[in-house]
Amino acid sequence: MRKFGLIGYPLGHSFSKKYFTEKFSREHIENCSYENYPLTNIGQLTDLIKDKSLEGLNVTIPYKSAVINFLYSADPDADTIGAVNVIKIHRRNNETELHGFNSDITGIRETLLPVIDNRIKNALVLGTGGSSKAVCFVLDSLSVPYTLISREKKPSCLTYSELTTDLIRNSRLIINTTPLGMYPNISRKPDIRYELLGSKHILFDLVYNPEITAFLKMGQERGCTVLTGLKMLYSQAERSWEIWNSDSF
Repeated sequence: MRKFGLIGYPLGHSFSKKYFTEKFSREHIENCSYENYPLTNIGQLTDLIKDKSLEGLNVTIPYKSAVINFLYSADPDADTIGAVNVIKIHRRNNETELHGFNSDITGIRETLLPVIDNRIKNALVLGTGGSSKAVCFVLDSLSVPYTLISREKKPSCLTYSELTTDLIRNSRLIINTTPLGMYPNISRKPDIRYELLGSKHILFDLVYNPEITAFLKMGQERGCTVLTGLKMLYSQAERSWEIWNSDSF
C-alpha cells in the first residue's frame, strides 16, 4: 500500500483526506491511501517517516516554514518563498531523503489569473505566514504591487490599525492568508473596514472550510467579486499528486 497524508495541527478543518480518498475511488487508483497526521510538534515528523510505505506528505498550518529544517532539499521556488507544502519522500539504500515543494503557487496562480488585469494597482495581503509568502511570490510574478498587513508591527508591513480609507478603497484585490474564519471558528474574520468595500473589489480567501467564510460573506453583501479557497485546494492537490508520481521531481 502506497501511503500519503497531511501533517499540521489541528487538522479538523482539512478536506485533503476526503479529496484524495474520492480521487482514488473515482479514478480507480488502487493500493493508495491518504491519512491525516496531526503533529503537535514538528519534531514528530522524524518518527512518522520511519513508515517505509509513506511516499509523500502535504504540509499545512503551522509547519510550512518549520518543516524546511527537516528537508534534504527544497525546489528553488519553495526555497525563495521559505515555505513548503509538499514533501516527496525518496528512499535509497536505507537512506530517507525529504524533498520539498510548494504547490500553493499553482493553486493561487490558477485562482487569480482569470481576475487579474491592469485595473488592479495594488493588493492587500492579510497575514505574513507561509501561505502569505506564496501569495506574494505569485503577485510578484504577475507584476501586481501589494501591501502586507499584520496584526503585529513588522518591517515592511502595516498593521490593521494603519489601514487608511484610501488604501482600502484603492486596493481592488484583498487576499486573506490567515486562518481567521476557518472551521470551527467560522464567525471570525480579518479586522478591516468592510463598509469601504464595493463592486470594484475582489476578495480571495485561502480558507476553504467553510467555502464562503465570514470575510467573503461581508464582501458579497457589498457587491464584491469573491474567490473561494476550493479552487486553490483542488489545484494544489493535483500538483501534489503530480510531484509524488513523476520522476521529474
